[in-house]
Amino acid sequence: MIIVADSSALVALATCGSLWVLKELFNEVKVPQAVFDEVVVPNKPQAQTLRIYLEDKVETVDLSQVILKNVNGIGQGELEAMALAMNLSANRLLIDDAKAKKVALLNQIKVIGSLGILLLAKQQNLLDELKPLLESINQSDIYISKRLVTKVLILAGEIESDKRA
Repeated sequence: MIIVADSSALVALATCGSLWVLKELFNEVKVPQAVFDEVVVPNKPQAQTLRIYLEDKVETVDLSQVILKNVNGIGQGELEAMALAMNLSANRLLIDDAKAKKVALLNQIKVIGSLGILLLAKQQNLLDELKPLLESINQSDIYISKRLVTKVLILAGEIESDKRA
């Protein structure tokens, strides 16, 4: 199984020390050059960790060989990640940006976010608890809505669902 990753989701997983779960869940982890270039900028959060983790996972992408629909407003890294996912027939595209997720889905690319990866890892008994990981992400500059955190913790069985909501 192959997963192609975009930058924001990689930074989120690196922030909570969970990059290792990608290799446990997927045989291959790949990123396009543009994503690598985005995450290894000096002084960017997790740059050194991601440089080491991604050094043997970078692929060159020729965007002229792939036709993607509705890509207005999508960044270079996201475009290359979508194209690479299509080129490799990847099982999933790891991406957190909501607009980019919608574009990927419109282009028949199966997506998963960083919290989906953590939830999947817990469901496969690779992680004992998600709450501390989500707290470490929230304490960084990464924004995750409280509603999404609550939903993931309910799905992980770490908090009770409020039936009135």
